[in-house]
This record gives sequence, C-alpha cells and structure tokens, in this order.
Amino acid sequence: MIKYKNPLIYGEAGLREWKGVGRMEKAYELEFGGEKSGSLYVNCCGCSKTEPRHSFGPAWKPHYLIHYILSGKGKFMMEGKTYPLETGYGFVIMPEELAFYQADEEDPWTYVWVGFSGTKAKEYMAAMGLSVEHPIFASERSEELYQAVKDMMEHNTYGIANELRRTGQLALFLSIIAESGPVGEKNQGDWANTYVSKAVEFIQGNYCNPIKVTDVANYVCINRSYLYTLFQNSLGMSPQQFLMTFRITKAAELLQHTSLSVESIALSCGYQDPLVFAKAFRQMKEMSPSVYRKEMKKGETRKNKKHLEQVEEFINQIKRLGVSSS
Repeated sequence: MIKYKNPLIYGEAGLREWKGVGRMEKAYELEFGGEKSGSLYVNCCGCSKTEPRHSFGPAWKPHYLIHYILSGKGKFMMEGKTYPLETGYGFVIMPEELAFYQADEEDPWTYVWVGFSGTKAKEYMAAMGLSVEHPIFASERSEELYQAVKDMMEHNTYGIANELRRTGQLALFLSIIAESGPVGEKNQGDWANTYVSKAVEFIQGNYCNPIKVTDVANYVCINRSYLYTLFQNSLGMSPQQFLMTFRITKAAELLQHTSLSVESIALSCGYQDPLVFAKAFRQMKEMSPSVYRKEMKKGETRKNKKHLEQVEEFINQIKRLGVSSS
C-alpha cells in the first residue's frame, strides 16, 4: 500500500521542492504492506519538510525507523533523554520503544526516513553501535543518504526487481551510516569484545582457506599487535594459537567421523603442506593424525576422554564471546 500525505509533484522538480525552503509541511511517504520475511527489507520510506514545532509521539513503531536531517533542527526524546539535533545528524527509533520528536519553532527540519525490518536488522544495529542507549549518529554524506531514499521511492511498485532495488538501497543507506559511526562511542570494553567476536567469526568461516593472522587483523581493521592483546585478554591465547586450535579441532572431527585421507583433511583445514599439518597436530594432540584416528576407533580411551574435554572447553570459550561454534 502506498500512502500520500500532502503529496508533491513527483520527480526531480518535486523532490527539489520539498528539499528546498517552504512554509507549510510537505511530505512524501511510501509504505510497503503485506507479510514479508528475510534478512533485511524496507517497511516504509519518505521525506518531509515540516512545519514549525511539528511533532510525532510519544508513540512507538513495530519496526526500526531511522531519520536523517537534511536541513533545520529539532529535538528527539527517548528513554527520558532529550537530544537537540540539527543538519547532518540522525536518530533511530527501536521497535516498540516510545519516542517523541519535534521540529524547531524557528528553523524546522527537513529529513528523510526509512523504516525496516528483517532477521538481521537487530544484529546490524548492534554492530553499528546504535541502540536505545545510543540512538544518535552523524554523517556528512547527506546527498548520498538522500539519493538512496529517493531511489527507494522511485522504485515503489510491486515486483521482485523493485523489491531487490529497495533492499539494495537500504543496505547502502545503512552502510553510509555505519561508516560515519554513532554519536557517543561504545566504551573500550565493548569494542574489544566486538573485535574478538568478529575475528573469531572470520576464522570460523575461513579456517579451510590458507589465511594468516594478518588476514584476520585486516578484516576487523586493527593492527596485528592490538589483535594479539585483545585475544590474550579475552581468550588467554594468541590469534595464531586460536587459529591453529580451531583448525586442529576441526581436523580431529574429520579424522574421527570420516574416512578422508590425512592429506585431504590437511587441505580441508587450511594446511597446504601435510607435513606442516602433521607437526601442528602432534604439537596439540601429542600424537600423529593417523595414530589419533586409530585411538578414536578404540572407543573411550583415556586420551579420547581428554580430547573431548579439550573440545568442550574450546567451544565454551567461543560461546562466552557470543559466537556460534558451528
């Protein structure tokens, strides 16, 4: 369903009109109805040049709703806090959280907004550092944010092509905000846990490739020495030790549950040289891969139980970071 509120003449001229100076409230709003599912999708989007002191709320929305201020100023209130905002700032309303916002009396704001949902929406907001406690962000890329919303509105009809187009523009809109970062940075402990969690996720997804610690550090955008410090503080081991432990743990599972050759298992766990793999395996398990496979076939031997305890403790370390061990 598409809703029009004080509709403008659509197209470049109309969009320039609401983006420019005017006295009366002008808004163009689209709502995309129907049951939807997926990792990320647009619920609604729009743009508005508001009247002086024009307000919304206190009320809540069933989805995430981001406003970005193109010009003017106003205030946003949530969780008992008031945020005076102006051009270049934005705010996010979390699902089912009471919020209130109001345009300034003398310099009312003009803004774009996007409402969205999806199974990954909460994860993305958290990764971007946006939450009930930190709902404000700033960005100097107003034209790009405006163009993303404009494109969503131009592709407003039913059909998979337009739906994918809107989703793509939503991802672009969020990526621009993510690059700018929230106002009121997360504390050092929060960032440290995020870096380690993302590094662990990268290793989990790429242990089968010949990655190095440098690749992990580059992925999370920090230097190798800082990554080393974070891993030592969080897991009590270096990134290199974690990478090796994860690979050998996966190799041990393959030795126990498959009939793959030792060479194939080495390649499957990121080791290009079977001899290097055998040396790393012996260092951790105190026996060669082939002997380990024989031991596992004997049943609940002492070393078998020791291995299971090691695996369980390693998985628990990963879970403490809030990362899936699968």
